[in-house]
Amino acid sequence: MTSLLLLHLLLLSLFHHNHSLSTAVNIHRKDQFRPEPISNLATKKPTTTTTFFEVTKTIQVPKTNPCSYLLLQHDFGFTYGNPPVLANYTPPTNCPSQNFDKIILQWEATCKGTQFDRIFGVWLGGVELLRSCTAEPTASGIIWTVKKDITRYYSLLMNNQTLAVFLGNLVNDIYTGVYHVNLTVHFYPSEVNSGNSVFGYGSLADLILPISQNVLMNDGLWFRIDNSDDAESKKFMVPQNAYRAVLEVYVSFHENDEFWYINLPNNLSNSHENGAFREVVVTLDGVEIGAIWPFTVIYTGGFNPLLWSPITGIGSFDLPSYDIEVTPFLGTILDGNTHEFAFSVTNALNVWLIDANLHVWLDKKSVKTEGQLLKHYVSPAVVSLVSNITGINGNIFTTANKFVSSVGWVKSSLGTITTNSTQRFDFSNFMVLGKDGNLQIVNQTINFNDSVHAEFPSSFFSIQSSKRFPLYLYLETVDKGNQTSSSLTNLTLGYDEQRAEAGDFGLFGSSLKNLQNGQGVLLQKGNSVYAGTGSTQQAYQYDDSKFCYFRNVRSSNYAILHDEEGKTCSK
Repeated sequence: MTSLLLLHLLLLSLFHHNHSLSTAVNIHRKDQFRPEPISNLATKKPTTTTTFFEVTKTIQVPKTNPCSYLLLQHDFGFTYGNPPVLANYTPPTNCPSQNFDKIILQWEATCKGTQFDRIFGVWLGGVELLRSCTAEPTASGIIWTVKKDITRYYSLLMNNQTLAVFLGNLVNDIYTGVYHVNLTVHFYPSEVNSGNSVFGYGSLADLILPISQNVLMNDGLWFRIDNSDDAESKKFMVPQNAYRAVLEVYVSFHENDEFWYINLPNNLSNSHENGAFREVVVTLDGVEIGAIWPFTVIYTGGFNPLLWSPITGIGSFDLPSYDIEVTPFLGTILDGNTHEFAFSVTNALNVWLIDANLHVWLDKKSVKTEGQLLKHYVSPAVVSLVSNITGINGNIFTTANKFVSSVGWVKSSLGTITTNSTQRFDFSNFMVLGKDGNLQIVNQTINFNDSVHAEFPSSFFSIQSSKRFPLYLYLETVDKGNQTSSSLTNLTLGYDEQRAEAGDFGLFGSSLKNLQNGQGVLLQKGNSVYAGTGSTQQAYQYDDSKFCYFRNVRSSNYAILHDEEGKTCSK
């Protein structure tokens, strides 16, 4: 296909620079196909510093004053081909209390000039704490702040570690933006000096093992997946008194798979694209134990960068991680030997960046626990593709579903704990191709449900999560004559989650509804983007038994048109 739309999609796939030295070399060869960053667009630009933000709920913290520490201050200029920036980390020693109810990581950055969006990561002792995307700067400068609750990494934060931050950036005569970064951690002492966690299934992990790169290379500590046959792995060993384990997985997608949900099947194009379905498969010693069907994060340069200024895309400043319960398999790895996690991506194109953190709970009252896997069932992803294509017009309907179930027991000082974990996935992607390749419409929904139920001799613990990721995209390119064209983007992006936890502590439930709508136009002459507009509307509502937060906000071309937020939600 050689239509204007496919040229536009090529532009989009190149819009987000990736993170290796070889990619940095390719940038120069592909500049003629790349839309310009928003600082170059001939539209009404801000004359003062713009604050970019991702809409998310405020973090509930205790009334105590935090002990705050600057972990890193660094200017990320030309960092391609360089290893991560390192710093020594030591736990806080001068706080009035050494028991903390909340620990917050704060990333604050400024940038001025011309620059593309860049992926970056923050690791502590090889454990990833944050994966994020930079905002695209303007000539007058931008600032943005990401605050993330990292209390679940409590045990890690109480020991000396090495901090690593990787942000692959390119600076030259054209791309002038340098990211000036302050990384701070805030420790909030407990209001009551009763210790941070309790011994039990729902407490914080006692140990967190990095399932990431051992050697600091000229990249992040993530593993790189380049195609569907590629798999990356890491050996590990758990203490023999473990009674629970959860694998937290970080995932991001780039280059030819940055917009994997609009890719066409191989038999409908001349490219090497593999259709619109992707799944991350996780194996333990060669046995699949779970999967991830990821949320469609759109980075700050995606489709039309003016859509994401100043309201950024859902998850782009704090990419979600995904938990897989490993407890049913503990009996197979409590032997004191090394074992291996591996990651692959079904239908993958380059490039996927994946790593993980293994959260482990230890039985402090025993030297060794024992366990057994009772039942494990995986129904492989059943993918169906029905197409009705004439030439380069028509529609493609792709569906998939999958189910994973595991049951196992662990004997500890808590008694014999039987854990049942399940994952259930459903995927549908309806794609329309029209106007001889100049129109593409995608309507996609991912349902991602999981549950964990643990039975004790006289109690239980249960977690259920139901996630829904809707996505609608309308992409159209119109030939305006005289080598000019317009590229229209309309999109709807959603992240909904219902979550429930139950046990001896009672019942806790939460609900999140997060929906964005965006409309934008880019005007091109030849291969250069010379003007554009973009507007975004977002409705966010979070509610649980103790806390409520909502925000409704609208923006257009850097300006906030309406912003309403509060802590009272209608039931």
